[in-house]
Amino acid sequence: MPLIELVAPDPAWPAQFVEIERELDAVFGSTALRIDHIGSTSVPGLAAKDIIDVQVTVASLDPAIVDAMVDAGFVHRDDIDTDLLTGCDQPAELRKLYFNERPGERRANIHVRVAGCLNQRYALLFRDHLRADEAVRDGYAELKGVIARAYPDEPEKYYDVKDPVMDIIFRGAEHWAATVGWTQ
Repeated sequence: MPLIELVAPDPAWPAQFVEIERELDAVFGSTALRIDHIGSTSVPGLAAKDIIDVQVTVASLDPAIVDAMVDAGFVHRDDIDTDLLTGCDQPAELRKLYFNERPGERRANIHVRVAGCLNQRYALLFRDHLRADEAVRDGYAELKGVIARAYPDEPEKYYDVKDPVMDIIFRGAEHWAATVGWTQ
């Protein structure tokens, strides 16, 4: 099985997110300002890796979050503590905590980001723009498919190509957001 494998959109993804959201709500309580389904599995009609991406928005990246998540059995990935965005020269705007699912559970990437930071807005705006613009969604899907076929066993190359394209789409989404009055 390739390391990068895209699957057809699955109508079960939203319900699977809701289950993960319940688990995270129990861990975070009032520390979570919001919990959102993000990434390709959150966009109807978009092929994706079969991994549910979740964003937990918090007021700060308190170290107690790591303790609570690890105590609840989630896998903390301390090697991933920032997002990348071409042209962003403000590292604090891209900081995050990152976790994976509990061993043996449904695959998930859990991003904990600070409310109002660029990376927190990016995830929501990118998702909403793809939901709203079928042409952008379909073009992005085509590109992901080409890259996945070219680099099925080389995730670093897959992301080296895909991530800058996502940044271009995000810049277009910023314009779209201003045009339609988008708010998170």
